[in-house]
Amino acid sequence: FVCEHASNRIPSEYRDLGLDESVLHSHVAYDPGALELATQLSSMLDAPLVFSTLSRLLYDCNRAPGAPDAIVERSEKYDIAGNVGLTDAQRQHRIDTVYTPFSEMLDRVVAEKGQHAALVTIHSFTPVYLDVERSTELGVICDEDDRLASALLASAPSMISLKVDANMPYGPEDGVTHTLQRHGIASGIANVMLEIRNDLLVNPVQRDVIATELSTWLSEAISRLSRES
Repeated sequence: FVCEHASNRIPSEYRDLGLDESVLHSHVAYDPGALELATQLSSMLDAPLVFSTLSRLLYDCNRAPGAPDAIVERSEKYDIAGNVGLTDAQRQHRIDTVYTPFSEMLDRVVAEKGQHAALVTIHSFTPVYLDVERSTELGVICDEDDRLASALLASAPSMISLKVDANMPYGPEDGVTHTLQRHGIASGIANVMLEIRNDLLVNPVQRDVIATELSTWLSEAISRLSRES
């Protein structure tokens, strides 16, 4: 399991990137509920979990170095003052201190698990974005390797109580599949991104229900892929 947007932590040297407390505790700075859910799934399926310990506003670990949205100057309605006008050296420092350690750790874990592993990234998304309500409750997102996504979508009606959509609310065209490409597809292992609407992850009871459904769903789909390979 991977959780790239697990934390809203910003070291003091960055002075909160000029943002107020309400923004730092919102979906702008991290994926609320995603780390808690990923941790439960990791425990339930006895799988390692790699997660970022710094806010995606410093550097989005689900973006390649050089990607224009790896260090955003504006997120939804908010200007990120501390990301404006960065020098090449400052950008490289973010890559070296945020992205590279995360990516290298994930490289090691994938290598240790071997070719029979599957990579699942866990994200959450806001129910309202730029004043538009989102009806999707659980998004199954993939890139060119759709083996695991297809297996999950095929069994979703009988195994998942949430409204499940393919490549929603984001898809590969939005640049959200870097981790899948870099650590899944490049390694030849089955991979998928799961996006859960964050109003469904607010309390432990909600997360327990979803974690139980997801663990069974993932186990069944991964087992089916193993039998077919």
